[in-house]
Amino acid sequence: MATQSPAAPAPPSPYSDGHLHARPALRRTALQQREAPLPLPPGRHRLAFGNGRQAILHVPPPQAEGAPARPLQLIVLLHGVRQLLGGADDIVLAHATRHGALLLIPRSLTDSWDVIRGGYGPDLAFLDRALAWTMRRYDVDAQAVVIGGFSDGASYALSVGLMNGDLFSDILAFSPGFMKPLRRVERPRVFVAHGSGDPVLPVERGRAIATQLATEAYDVRYAEFDGAHVVSAPIAREALRRIGER
Repeated sequence: MATQSPAAPAPPSPYSDGHLHARPALRRTALQQREAPLPLPPGRHRLAFGNGRQAILHVPPPQAEGAPARPLQLIVLLHGVRQLLGGADDIVLAHATRHGALLLIPRSLTDSWDVIRGGYGPDLAFLDRALAWTMRRYDVDAQAVVIGGFSDGASYALSVGLMNGDLFSDILAFSPGFMKPLRRVERPRVFVAHGSGDPVLPVERGRAIATQLATEAYDVRYAEFDGAHVVSAPIAREALRRIGER
């Protein structure tokens, strides 16, 4: 009887270390500006990538006529299970529209993010792709790239943001359950919010995350509100005011 050789192990994902490669262009030459893909007009756009991957991009209204051109803040917002955002999308969109920021909302491959299924891979790769796509078309402020999320999206934002602190200036975590960074890069600012009556992810989780980050010398702010597993509008607006302080 012929013997079968054991199957070779699958090669590791290029994103298994949690590193994102997309970065805003610090200085564009005239040639690079001419060759850059055309940006999308102001408004809400559904982006369709290969393999069925999707994202939403909100482009702010144009800057006032005569105002000096300035790079745009970019906010990445990650959903929880079943693509729920707990109301964060409307609150963050209002901020982005008022302050002239880009808002990118990518969708996970399944009902939640890859790290929950065992490791960083397809979702982190897609996030990198969506970021690079956006940064090629818009002049993004390298000092104002923010990642945030609700529920499982908050856990993923914490994990990815801590691993890529050289990209993200701030992390906004609304009702997170955990953080699982494989490494720490620089020290992004962190805002953690949690409802005291959360029946899905108990408030003790948010408290513990904020306490741990504070002991590790991160600039972390923790806000607790009287509520359940939702995004508190006043608390979210406080978090958004903070990212505008830079």
